[in-house]
Amino acid sequence: MINKNRLIKLAQDLIRINSENPAGNEVKIVRFVKKYLADCGVRSRIYSFAKNRPNIIARIKGKQSKRSLLITPHLDTVPAGNNWKFPPFAARIHRGKIYGLGATDCKCNLAVSLEVIRSLAEEKKVLGYDLIFAATADEESGPGLGLIPLLKKGVLKPDVALILDADEFDIIVTQKGLMHLKIKISGKRSHGAYPWRGINAIDIAANILKELKTKKSVFKKNKYLRPPTVNTGTIKGGDKVNVVADWCEIELDFRFLPGMRAGKLLAELKQIIKKYAKRFKIEIEGIQQPYEIPEGHALVRQLKKAVTDCRVRPKIKGSEGATVITFFKEKNIPAVATGFGSAGCAHSANEYVEIANLYKGAQILQGFLENYQF
Repeated sequence: MINKNRLIKLAQDLIRINSENPAGNEVKIVRFVKKYLADCGVRSRIYSFAKNRPNIIARIKGKQSKRSLLITPHLDTVPAGNNWKFPPFAARIHRGKIYGLGATDCKCNLAVSLEVIRSLAEEKKVLGYDLIFAATADEESGPGLGLIPLLKKGVLKPDVALILDADEFDIIVTQKGLMHLKIKISGKRSHGAYPWRGINAIDIAANILKELKTKKSVFKKNKYLRPPTVNTGTIKGGDKVNVVADWCEIELDFRFLPGMRAGKLLAELKQIIKKYAKRFKIEIEGIQQPYEIPEGHALVRQLKKAVTDCRVRPKIKGSEGATVITFFKEKNIPAVATGFGSAGCAHSANEYVEIANLYKGAQILQGFLENYQF
């Protein structure tokens, strides 16, 4: 049975452990989680892919070990920053909310997972499958030291996955893909008083961006996602006001829908650049493919039922931003995301989680795990 007071204290204890990323150090919080699991009678293992960047995984045997379900929150937070009403590591309770860094993203979900594991152990519940718990590092920066290598190296090989990193009991069934890239444009340097003698790389960049922003994309609409977007994240170039800029660099952020391909977007971009630039280079900084899972999939249906059984209206949604859900697609592992944070709080000063969400989330998760059937 979920113990509300214990859950509140657990969430506070986790918030009080600094796991900001950067700088990136999950050692203290992993030690806490490992001891907590041990107190529940659950053995765990630590996997690290860099110094001070551990991940912790536990496998709880069920009646039928041929199938497994993964639940995975992350351990790290963004940096605290300034302008907090309450100290970011105080975990202060005020008007039914716990305030602190990571309260919503993602320590509420970590606390819920651990409380549910303890509750199942106390009730001597044996699930019909193996439950895998993975609390991972480096989500806020990649997660190149967390979930990605755990999946690529075959440490995690679940049949289905529930990513605990969302707000307000939302059920995320689709998300946009992303492509981050840098365009390096070369021009010709000359005196600013004689611009016709040079080739201005900044002017070239402006023309490229103008056409890119006005270009009409062909895409299939998605009822849960807005149309594809491109954002100019950074632009820099030139050396001095009275010198024709012979270099310019642009960083672009593409977000695209299921059914669209990063390769095609890249080919279209190259065609635009070639209209204006004779010398350029494109550096790909990162690509994540879009993701979607049918609403009729057992994972979605049974999660909706668990939410409804706790008298919460399930909300099927899409994610405009990138989450770790796409890395499961690469391994053909069906996955959805949900979570119990408070909307609009992630990465903000005065971040909080509502205690009611925390408690209801634990009830939903336990009900879902107890009743899940492959």
